[in-house]
Amino acid sequence: MSVLNGIRVVEFEGLGPCPFCGMLLADLGAEVILIERKNGANMGKSAVYNRGKKSIALDLKNESARQIALDIVATSDAIIEGLRPGVMERLGLGPDDVHARNKQIVYGRLTGWGQSGPLAKTAAHDFNYVSRSGASWYAGASESSPTPPPTLVGDIGGGALYLAIGLLAGILHARESGNGKVVDAAIVDGSAHMMNLLYSLRAAGGLPDERNKSMLDGAHFYSAYLCADQKWISVGALESKFYQVFLAKLNLQSDEQFIDQFNQQNWPELKRRLQEIFRTEPRSHWENLFDGTDACVAPILSPSEVTKDPHMRARGVMQEIDGVLQAAAAPRFDNVLPPDPKLPPTKGQHEKEILAEAGVSLDLIKACRDVGAL
Repeated sequence: MSVLNGIRVVEFEGLGPCPFCGMLLADLGAEVILIERKNGANMGKSAVYNRGKKSIALDLKNESARQIALDIVATSDAIIEGLRPGVMERLGLGPDDVHARNKQIVYGRLTGWGQSGPLAKTAAHDFNYVSRSGASWYAGASESSPTPPPTLVGDIGGGALYLAIGLLAGILHARESGNGKVVDAAIVDGSAHMMNLLYSLRAAGGLPDERNKSMLDGAHFYSAYLCADQKWISVGALESKFYQVFLAKLNLQSDEQFIDQFNQQNWPELKRRLQEIFRTEPRSHWENLFDGTDACVAPILSPSEVTKDPHMRARGVMQEIDGVLQAAAAPRFDNVLPPDPKLPPTKGQHEKEILAEAGVSLDLIKACRDVGAL
């Protein structure tokens, strides 16, 4: 898939959302040059988030290595970095240093708290960011602790995807104006922004602050149920027309309690009744019963089960490359098949190619090698 063909991105090695953003852009055809730490750990083929990238290893504390990094940046469209605010400036690779070499480059910065604010330089992790933004509040039943999906809401949704959008928007702006922008992608900002759909429900009176009291986290028609084989099934029959199909398949269409779909007083009891029903048969029974209908019912699959699911197999979503399970590129485009994922590069694998493309002088390369910075 080459819809981003011709776009070159420099990614400074980081954790979690930064390499994920780089992978997403590489999957879509961008050339992503990964500048890895010279003495950092090597995750090998398990580093799915590095697939499709080119690698060079530099010790950025060395002046000659820093100059090489700037030479690479000078021929690129965008930067991805996820260090604490001020670190890149101390290395001489901050926005001012980079724009002095390439005024059109889009400088993408991804952090948890953002580049400003009282918490900007404070350590935290995904769960902390989505907790402060409010994005973890409705995750989990009222009697249990909030449990958002690991890293998906914060690092990936509120972080990596917002950075990718910011970078692409910045590149379009730079091509129109001739000037690059600095993108301040903060997980706390992005995850809060993702809540706007729920805030619209809240404004309409459909999403109270109390957990487990709304259609999305308390209703019997939008919940997970345990089956006889200890596997889970999801029910998402929100709209009345889909709810009617759901009831008909369970022969509950004449039950007065179930007919009164939006009577919140009945929800706890109806959840209990549905749980008793679903526990009478294994998940496969319920999959077959609802298959091909608009009842909005689907199995809750483990990662290994996803590979065997007929729909996922038909779309070629999951692939195993050299023994490592991973998902294909997304989104898709007409008349273009998602390419098979490429293996992550070995550290420094593309050194010669990257140096040649950046036009780095032989003297600078030698100076770097003499001190082991390259």
